[in-house]
Order: sequence, then C-alpha cells, then structure tokens
Amino acid sequence: MSDHATDAFVVHRNLLFTVAYEMLGSAADAEDVLQETWLRWADIDLAQVRDPRAYLVRITTRLSLNRLRTVKRRREAYVGPWLPEPLLTAPDVAEDVELAESVSMALMLVLETLAPTERAVFVLREVFDFGYDEIAAAVGKAPAAVRQIAHRARRHVDARRPRAAVSAGETRAVLESFQRALESRDLQGLLDVLAPDVVLMSDGGGVKQAALRPVTGADKISRFILGGVGRTEAAVTSVPTVVNGGPGLVLYLDGELDGVMAVRVEAGRITGLYYVRNPEKLTHVESETELTLR
Repeated sequence: MSDHATDAFVVHRNLLFTVAYEMLGSAADAEDVLQETWLRWADIDLAQVRDPRAYLVRITTRLSLNRLRTVKRRREAYVGPWLPEPLLTAPDVAEDVELAESVSMALMLVLETLAPTERAVFVLREVFDFGYDEIAAAVGKAPAAVRQIAHRARRHVDARRPRAAVSAGETRAVLESFQRALESRDLQGLLDVLAPDVVLMSDGGGVKQAALRPVTGADKISRFILGGVGRTEAAVTSVPTVVNGGPGLVLYLDGELDGVMAVRVEAGRITGLYYVRNPEKLTHVESETELTLR
C-alpha cells in the first residue's frame, strides 16, 4: 500500500463513513463497510484511478448496498421499533442545516422506508449531490434508470419529510425545560413542553425494556416516561448533547448510562422523542463522530 493510497483514504474517510451510515443507519455496520473498503482499495492499481474520491465512494456504496439488503431482513424480525444507532455529533454538524437534517433520526427513519437501491440513489443524489453518471456506476444501473429512481425516491421522502426544525436558541430552551421536568419527575412540566401529537419511539432491542410500538400523545408519553422512572429508585440525570445533528440527552440512572434520547422540536414544543436503550447501539456515545458531506 503506497503512501498516496493511504493518504487518499484518510482524507476521504469521514465522507465514506457518512455515506455508509446514511445508507445503513448503523455506525457499527458503517465501520465494517469502511474496513472492507480499505481492503478493496489496497488492491487497486492507482494508475487506473482518475478520481480517488469518486472511486472510494463507489466501493463504499456497493458494499453498503450488499449489507443493507442483509440487515433489512434482520430488522424485520427486530423486537419493537428499530431506531438508527445514535451518534454524538459536533456542534458544527448542527450548524450545517443540510447535513444535520440528513442524519436526523426523523429523516433516517423515512429513509428506512425506501428500497435499498432507492436509498442509495437518494443519499448520493440529494444529500451528497453526486451526478447521475457517478451514481449509475456506484449502483450498477443505467443513468436514465437512476434518474427515474431518484425522482421516485425524492417524491417518497418529500411526502414524509419532517417539517423544518426551529432555531438553536428555541431548541435549547425547550430541551432545558424537558430536562428539568424529566429529572424532577414533574408531570405538568412534561405536559407543558410536549406537543399534543408528540410521538415517542423507544428501542431496547429485546434486551432493555422499551415500548413495543410508538406511543402517541403528550399525556400518554408523560405517564409512560414517569411510569418508567417511577419503577426505579435510582437518581435520574441527563446531559444535553448534540445527537445526529440535533438536540438530545444522554440519560444516566445512578451514574450508569441508560440510553440516548434524540429530541425533535417544532414551534416551541417537542414533537418527536427517539430513545435508544439497546446497549449494542450505545457504543458511539462516549465521543463525537466526525461527519461530512464533502
């Protein structure tokens, strides 16, 4: 492996991880894809490569597609709702509106409803702005077919895409109110900050207790949260953070990590709560993950 090949991979590593993560919704699977990409890249004759970035994205996309087809079948047998693996992201991700939306829990769940090739085409075109010819080479389709797939996928996502998020200041104030109500077990405080049609999804993976289907409505969710907290005498503490480019909390019971909650805020109220308790999905919450669209 030449220094030039190593340098090219290192330069584009964060981009490749972001592509794989947006296609798979799993940091663990994305890391595996990057390892395989590196092994493939090591065998390439670089004299035949005009554009290392495009070539590496092509390898990553093909490997991610293969893995996505496998994990989709596995997720159909998942216990309860399946949520993407949460990532702690740097504040600059939240400031990049396009990147923050593309990795948000809300949009990642919409991407889960696409077929594997549709998801790959949507991610490469709408998120990373690759040309149709480049995408065609990555997914093994003709450019004309890729255009049709992109149009179909865009229409599908636009019909389900969450509304635009609010300002950082408003988000922070709402998150602080929710955090206070949660830690003090204040029912009225929770009702005040939750939108009437708020939805809670919790992912325990069959290992940790979680709701087996989404919970809807401020009253039900408030009582669900306080009921869960009430079953333990442990002290509940939470740390505000940036989860998948948006507001979130890392929750602890008596100082032990319990889970990560991503929070969706619209019009001054919380409209979505995504709580991941599955221990297998909490391996990327000790440090920030670098993401990029370039």
